Amino acid sequence: MPFYRRVGEIPAKRHTQFRSPQGSLYAEELMGVEGFSADSALLYHRNLPTAIVNAVAVPDERGELRANHPLKPRSYRTQDLKFGADADAVTDRRRLFGNADVTIGFVVAGAASPLYRNAAGDELFYVQGGSATVETIYGALEVGDGDYVVIPTSCTYRVVPNGTVRLLVLEARGHIGPPKRYLSARGQFLEHAPYCERDLRGPTEPLLGDGEDVDVLVRHRAGLTRYTYAHHPFDVVGWDGCLYPWVFNIDDFEPITGRVHQPPPVHQTFEGPNFVVCSFCPRKVDYHPLAIPVPYNHANVDSDELMFYVRGNYEARKGSGIGIGSMSLHPSGFTHGPQPGAAEASIGAEFFDETAVMVDTFAPLELGEAAEACEDPGYAWTWSGRGPA
Repeated sequence: MPFYRRVGEIPAKRHTQFRSPQGSLYAEELMGVEGFSADSALLYHRNLPTAIVNAVAVPDERGELRANHPLKPRSYRTQDLKFGADADAVTDRRRLFGNADVTIGFVVAGAASPLYRNAAGDELFYVQGGSATVETIYGALEVGDGDYVVIPTSCTYRVVPNGTVRLLVLEARGHIGPPKRYLSARGQFLEHAPYCERDLRGPTEPLLGDGEDVDVLVRHRAGLTRYTYAHHPFDVVGWDGCLYPWVFNIDDFEPITGRVHQPPPVHQTFEGPNFVVCSFCPRKVDYHPLAIPVPYNHANVDSDELMFYVRGNYEARKGSGIGIGSMSLHPSGFTHGPQPGAAEASIGAEFFDETAVMVDTFAPLELGEAAEACEDPGYAWTWSGRGPA
């Protein structure tokens, strides 16, 4: 993250003796990215974070991905996916889409997840509804409707729902953060950025757990492994640095508008390896006297566009069958745009009450089992009003 945070007890000088009240040394752990050449945090454990007593391979049962072939625009209804009352946010997330850079899943969780660590890349949650406590080795985060949650690579955590929570989950093969163009050379948010440090939340105090022989499920580049640790991993008495889990709420995104329709990059919120995440928020719309507020027809020649509709009324999609919880996938190679009549109907509009999360990937998205389970088969024909010839 672009700014320094200090939580709990830490010594005055890094890499020096730091002892418990009983006199034993705390175990220092450096969490760092890009080979000690980028952001890092120093954590101080009561026990050795290296002490495992077992390691077992776990089957990865997310199913196969298949190509979007024949190539066509598609629509999905996450609100139709079925989850049990005891579903958790880790083992029961269902894969909608994926490629070599990112996996996109969805879950409605009502039970606490196991302790989990993704060692293959950062994760990004979007909370579509409900609330939860995200417990991490850095401390706890209270999250709710509209929150984005960034979990850095190899951060051990679990999700404890308050009732049920609906989560869109992105798993990157790399790191997720604010777009570089929003940041100064030293990492401060710049004046043109649509959000800044004041909008972000991070852990504020340590989260200490007790117990022995504690299981942690770990995703890594070769699959899944379940470690059994000699001591509970939530034993960090303090930490400091610029690498930690953090939360940003979509309602704190300040839309950028203009006299005529602005292109999608003005909505960008995060960037990851070969993908971006954008936030479409309620906003005043184009104010040129001849403006057409809905998007023009466009072809994303280098990327697939996935839109997740989470609140309000999305003007460009009226008549397409899309509702709250729906997703549209508009792939590279297909020109897409507003539904028939939407452009004319939008003329004179001054405000759009809509909220959506968009993921653009620069490699084609393949389709997972959850996508096949909730697809609207008629979506591709809604521009013409006719089925296949």
